Amino acid sequence: MSERDRGSVGLTDRETVAERLLRSSLAHSYEPSIDIDWDAELVEGCFGMPPERCSLFGTQLWEGLTEEQRVTLSIHEFCSIARVGLWFEMILMQMLLRYAYDRDPRTGHVRYALTEIADECRHSIMFARLTERYGVPDYAPRWLTHQLGRLYKATGAGPSMFAAVLVAEETLDQLQREAMRDERVQPLSRMVSRIHVTEEARHVRYAREELARLMPRLTPFQRELARALTPLVSFVVVRNYIHPDVYASVGLDPGAARKVALANPHHRDTIAWSARRLTPFLREVGILGGPFTWLWRRAGLI
Repeated sequence: MSERDRGSVGLTDRETVAERLLRSSLAHSYEPSIDIDWDAELVEGCFGMPPERCSLFGTQLWEGLTEEQRVTLSIHEFCSIARVGLWFEMILMQMLLRYAYDRDPRTGHVRYALTEIADECRHSIMFARLTERYGVPDYAPRWLTHQLGRLYKATGAGPSMFAAVLVAEETLDQLQREAMRDERVQPLSRMVSRIHVTEEARHVRYAREELARLMPRLTPFQRELARALTPLVSFVVVRNYIHPDVYASVGLDPGAARKVALANPHHRDTIAWSARRLTPFLREVGILGGPFTWLWRRAGLI
């Protein structure tokens, strides 16, 4: 292995990591079309996600909802988060294809990138079927966010790509790890969460290793650019997790309820909690820090 590929001291050899991830993919992968019983009846009274993670939890608006409305809102919020996950996974697949396009496909590193693309494709289909099964609207990102995604998928690269991927994947991972163990949550949500958590663990390892390799090689300008782009993309992703229209499902005004949610200390704590394992790593490798730290705070991630 060359010094260029060795990266930071303490990192595992890139090909060794790739081979481990490829073996894990063979042993621990799902086919959601088969492994989820999409025709099973939904359990009456079960939440879509833990109620404490709903954006209005702890507010007067939440206290004014009936138990049935709280269940409904939790399902719509879970599907909104999944829809943003689907949107970002489609962006990620295109970025990974561009990444693999310029590299030797004989290497395990590139073969794993292609394997991850296959995983993400199945996840996108799974999230689409989830929202269809729950019978909720398509909570797609708004027009401007959608267009920004179009630009990012065509240009995103390097450390900011891997760091932004980690923010999207690890925050969602934390929410789903909790949901999949909570017996108050619909079995459908729990199974979708379990599949995503199992397979995303490999994607997170791949992105963390590559980010740690890339950062020491950057020029000061490249480092500051990565520090600026990453929180910007992260802010857009996190702010779009809960679509304002979810509140209409329980008769609330979307604009007014969104303002309450954004100002809700409990909701902000949930966002910071979802990133609690990631932000120390991002500080360590040098992505989180400098003059753009305020944008991480604005997003609620620290």
